[in-house]
Amino acid sequence: MALSGVRVLELAGLAPAPLCGMILADFGAQVVRVDRLSRAAAASVQGDVQARGKRSLALDLKRPQGTAVLRRLCRRADVLIEPFRHGVMERLGLGPDVLLQENPRLIYARLTGFGQTGKYAKSAGHDINYLALSGVLSKLGRKNENPYAPVNLLADFAGGGVMCALGIVITLFERARSGRGQVIDASMVEGVAYLSSFLWKSQKVGLWNEPRGENLLDSGAPFYEVYRTSDGKFMAVGAIEPKFYNQLIKGLGLNLDELPAQMSLFGWPEMKKKFASIFAQKTQAEWCSIFGNTDACVTPVLSFDDAASHQHNKERSSFIKNDQGEISPRPAPLLSRTPAVPSRKRDPFIGEHTEEILLEYGFTKQEIAKLYSDKAIELKKLKANL
Repeated sequence: MALSGVRVLELAGLAPAPLCGMILADFGAQVVRVDRLSRAAAASVQGDVQARGKRSLALDLKRPQGTAVLRRLCRRADVLIEPFRHGVMERLGLGPDVLLQENPRLIYARLTGFGQTGKYAKSAGHDINYLALSGVLSKLGRKNENPYAPVNLLADFAGGGVMCALGIVITLFERARSGRGQVIDASMVEGVAYLSSFLWKSQKVGLWNEPRGENLLDSGAPFYEVYRTSDGKFMAVGAIEPKFYNQLIKGLGLNLDELPAQMSLFGWPEMKKKFASIFAQKTQAEWCSIFGNTDACVTPVLSFDDAASHQHNKERSSFIKNDQGEISPRPAPLLSRTPAVPSRKRDPFIGEHTEEILLEYGFTKQEIAKLYSDKAIELKKLKANL
């Protein structure tokens, strides 16, 4: 796989960092999740559902022996993913100045909401807060309604986890030439703002002249909207270009000559009502039959179950099933020579691989036994039926 041989240490955290680590693991990196001991980690790691392909090492960073172990691990690692609030690693004596001095090739990825500097650098926050500060939240929502955050995908995962993974791959590429690592300051505010570059750069071309929810791409247009069907399901319509819009009108059984011009904003509210009324007369399956072989840009809004079983997605093997029968998306993008080969094993238990990992990183069994007796690490011996 593309990232085979890359050693990654992921300090256990919430959603964005685990996604970053999972992406790297999916494409071949050897990712070790450094967990807190199970007593302290129970609440947080139960929420880590993105541990595919990782191993777990349980380490108490509040003990000097624990921080010494991490420093030693970092001397042999390629990447460290650090998701803590500003200043935590420095207080532990594990800041980039220390670790990069001991391993100049280390890539130290710091993934936070607000970044390492600035007024909010030390503040708590979540996806909705980062989305708000980026300006993007002000663009999301329908007419005469409050801005609406579309679950925690944009800032946490796209602007956070994915952008951080991109930063890591970029710095790995640069390191191949320079031989030197560096620090990545991955701010979710800036990550999601960067994702919205099109919105910023298209402000002068007329796409966003109207209030929120009244523009071409923010639910203002009748031909870029979601409509309910007679069976309570939905169809997504994205017929922007005239040639696609003409096919939409034909599929709806309407006469183009009897309708307002497609780009007549004044006609949009009435057209929306008309389209909604027509879509409500047939089931989703019936509309799929009508539009399935056209370029009207009309598609069903699928549930997770329906998406996994949809013909197109099945033909591309877009979803995979692990050994426990759980279905999830296949890693993307699909590479022709070195595609991702995601693990199908269950997620690791906290500390499941502690001894195995420490031995790989050069610790002796005697050293491991001493760390265990000092309560700096946790070892898990699994029962045979697991």
